[in-house]
Amino acid sequence: MATKANVQRADAPLAEQITESPFYIPMTGQAARPRRTLKHDDTFIVLDSHGDIGASAGGPDGLFNADTRYLARLELLLNQTQPLLLGSNLRDDNSALTIDLTNPDIYDGDRIVLQKDLIHIVRTIFLWRGTAYQRIAVQNHGDRAAHIDLTFLFDNDFADLFEVRGARRPRRGTGTSELLSPADVRFEYHGLDGEARTTNLHFDPRPTLLAVNSGSYHFALEPQQLTSVFVAVTCNYAAEHRPAPFMHGLLAHRREMRRSTAGAASVETSNSIFNEVLCQSMADLNMLMTDTAHGRYPYAGIPWYSTTFGRDGLISALQMLWIDPRVACGVLKRLAAYQATAVDALNDAEPGKILHEMRGGEMAALREVPFAQYYGSVDSTPLFVLLAGFYFERTGDEDTLRELWPAIEAALAWIDGPGDPDRDGFVEYQRASDQGLSNQGWKDSFDAIFHADGQLAEGHIALCEVQGYVFAGKRLAARCARQLGFAEQARRLDEEATELAARFEEAFWCPDMGTYALALDGAKRPCKVRTSNAGQLLFTGIIGEDRARMVAADLMRPRFFTGWGIRTVASGESRYNPMSYHNGSIWPHDNALIALGLARYGLKHSVEHLFKGLFGAASYMDLRRLPELFCGFHRERRFGPTLYPVACSPQAWASATPFTLLEASLGLEFDARAGEIRLRNPRLPEFLNEVVLRDLRLGDSSVDLRLRRHGDDVSLEMMRTRGRVQVSIVLSR
Repeated sequence: MATKANVQRADAPLAEQITESPFYIPMTGQAARPRRTLKHDDTFIVLDSHGDIGASAGGPDGLFNADTRYLARLELLLNQTQPLLLGSNLRDDNSALTIDLTNPDIYDGDRIVLQKDLIHIVRTIFLWRGTAYQRIAVQNHGDRAAHIDLTFLFDNDFADLFEVRGARRPRRGTGTSELLSPADVRFEYHGLDGEARTTNLHFDPRPTLLAVNSGSYHFALEPQQLTSVFVAVTCNYAAEHRPAPFMHGLLAHRREMRRSTAGAASVETSNSIFNEVLCQSMADLNMLMTDTAHGRYPYAGIPWYSTTFGRDGLISALQMLWIDPRVACGVLKRLAAYQATAVDALNDAEPGKILHEMRGGEMAALREVPFAQYYGSVDSTPLFVLLAGFYFERTGDEDTLRELWPAIEAALAWIDGPGDPDRDGFVEYQRASDQGLSNQGWKDSFDAIFHADGQLAEGHIALCEVQGYVFAGKRLAARCARQLGFAEQARRLDEEATELAARFEEAFWCPDMGTYALALDGAKRPCKVRTSNAGQLLFTGIIGEDRARMVAADLMRPRFFTGWGIRTVASGESRYNPMSYHNGSIWPHDNALIALGLARYGLKHSVEHLFKGLFGAASYMDLRRLPELFCGFHRERRFGPTLYPVACSPQAWASATPFTLLEASLGLEFDARAGEIRLRNPRLPEFLNEVVLRDLRLGDSSVDLRLRRHGDDVSLEMMRTRGRVQVSIVLSR
């Protein structure tokens, strides 16, 4: 940043973009220190294990708010040296990060003036209401007085998130920095979009010396003496604003987190490691939730996707539906509010389409990227219809269904209209502008949809799983229409679903592969590639039982199943690469939907294998946290899975995966109208002898259940009921 007396315009040459994938996330080097993340509503922070921002190369360090970086550097030095790390721990509920540091040997020439391990520094960091709070507690454990210089180095660039990801801009706005007081520094940026963005740093007590890019304290600490420094960094607050006191904010933040999770079901098992996986998953999901005007919404992931994504929100809400259906209600209402009403080629918008992505940064506002409100997703719209149907079955919430019905009808109209431009009965996509995403299913890498020879598919592309989403969505919408008294509409939707299943079977089944084509290209040629997309067809129910068993058997063979999970692309296919983003890696959420499909067809043995593999992967992961994806190498004894370097972690649908695997294993079904919870063919994997579900809700009633494994069988105990709810085990197939 420039000082106020020397305001500079930051101009940069336009970098050559990767033409096939303009929104590619580059990886130029490995970060020297592990990263930690915190989030509260629209604000998140990425720090290294020492609690520093920007102190070591690599990684998207910073304090971010609404897709803009509000602090690019905040580094702590002790007597002008980096402290030594003792430990770095996230609180179990993700409410705060605590880092323990100590001093190295500090020399004056050849003489040690401060021996190592005498000064203990504890940094405690949390986010709340657009402010990053930090307390630095310093204690002298030596037997004599110690003279300590504590220095903060800080700076900012107000970079748009897409700049942080690697985009270069020909022009930027202007930035200034100034001292507001002996305890306050302010950074300000006037963007080309006309918006002013500000960052305030407040130090308490006031530093011994404060400048626009540094602040330092000098302490003379007696033996065992403890002192503390507080730093608060606020995003877009007035210059005169004073943040809440540290402890007040921390306690208020924790109270809010507890209130937000009240009412959700809880799970406890006999396996302590799996309990850690579940606790971390729930903490991550709660952290990723953002309070919006329409309800709580799970932002997709940190750092690159901490915003409203349609597909991610819909699938995450679907995965959490059995635990907390309120999430689905918030997702559906928010996406209905932003449903497209007009044609906009740059945004890939058409009436009835459901949002793909929403961004609040400068580049989006200037349409340098098309994502302010972007609709380039072929599957968000049918997934919206599908989730609305599942939500009603889960809750019986007819008032919300009636409120959403116009949006559901508009989505169905898009599916049958603009979503099927050649009127062949399949929903297809082709980007409307060169700025949009070239592929618009969940595998949206530029090279993710291809033929057996590796040639990329061209023209309007019909993905196999999207047709399954449409089928399931219409079946569920028919039930909803019938409930609302629209009998003729229900009959028509059921007929359309039946016809779609027949057309799909004829066009997508590949007898030479024994599975379904990945897609049809613009010339209606099938992409004869073995992919996990066919596995998601099991979840939708569009295929018959015999074919489902063939698909499932293929997915569990070594070319797909690695021991950790199912690859996105089978080994041996032309573009297979276990280190790629979409062409051979393992995505937990993809496996979760496949597991639901396996359970649908009664293939619980395969569910167990999948469950065991992903649990094993999670047990090796940092914090027991499943990331967005990991590499698709085969499992080897005594070795953990191979990580993907720029995977988001946490990522909402990955965090929800352990709960989905448990749902698939137990065969959980909810019938709100009958007041019944059913467990269809329940089975527990060998690492779980017992599972306890508490406060499992159905309408105004709830139940606590204990399930125990007896070989391949499961026993059920109703520990407690509140209200009127029936629970049963159903054995079929």
